[in-house]
Amino acid sequence: MPEAHHTFPLEDGSVHTETIARWRDQGWIHEEDQLAVETPVALEFNGVSHAVMLATPCDLASFALGFALSEGIVDNRADFYSAVVEHSAPGILVHCVIADHAFQKLGDRRRNMTGRTGCGLCGVESLDQVFRPLPSRQAIPAENARISISAMRTALNNLASMQPINRVTGGMHAAAWSAPDGALMQVCEDVGRHNALDKLIGRMTEQNLVSQDGFLLITSRASVEMVQKAATVGIQCLVAISAPTALAVETAKAAGMTLIAFARGDRFVAYAHADRITVTD
Repeated sequence: MPEAHHTFPLEDGSVHTETIARWRDQGWIHEEDQLAVETPVALEFNGVSHAVMLATPCDLASFALGFALSEGIVDNRADFYSAVVEHSAPGILVHCVIADHAFQKLGDRRRNMTGRTGCGLCGVESLDQVFRPLPSRQAIPAENARISISAMRTALNNLASMQPINRVTGGMHAAAWSAPDGALMQVCEDVGRHNALDKLIGRMTEQNLVSQDGFLLITSRASVEMVQKAATVGIQCLVAISAPTALAVETAKAAGMTLIAFARGDRFVAYAHADRITVTD
């Protein structure tokens, strides 16, 4: 199986060491523990602040690109010119430069969004902004949209070994892109599930993986925001380890996306387009 590209090496500030007192066997044990780092990350587009998220402070250029794509701020990679990361005392600022027409569109629907871990709609100013229209997709050929049970099993079995930060902290979400045979091509971690997915989308875009066949695997529930982000960039299949929401299922069906949840070992539940799941390779 191809070696996954670990997005966050441990030495880059994503892990904090803390001295703790652990109670075990009727006594105290003083030792060091590894904690996941979260810090305010501000995304600025063409000099205008747009969003402040709490995120793991690594792979932030990819995060900015993925966020811009998954939120529909830019329609393609060509409209995202650059991202410069600036560290400061209160947090991190990512200066993004996008095409003028994309910035104009952003101004037309601008929102001031303060994100928190696990929150996807903070700062939305009206109900009309919640359900943004997804790009229209042509019918997906059946042979290109299929996912095999063995591929899901392979990807699930190997995901934990490709989460270096979670392995030492136990406090991270992951989003991964799998090839059709279950080989994990890219794995991204973050304290926020939306952030992990945005980082993955950015990485996939940088490496031209978005247009390739495969499926998305996430270690969280499948909420409507996760489905929207994936559908916006053309991902055809989402596999979640935890539960979906009713709105996520409805959105996946409307977007023509295969949605699988409660994927654990050999068990899973298909909520949208179960006909695309093959029992044999």
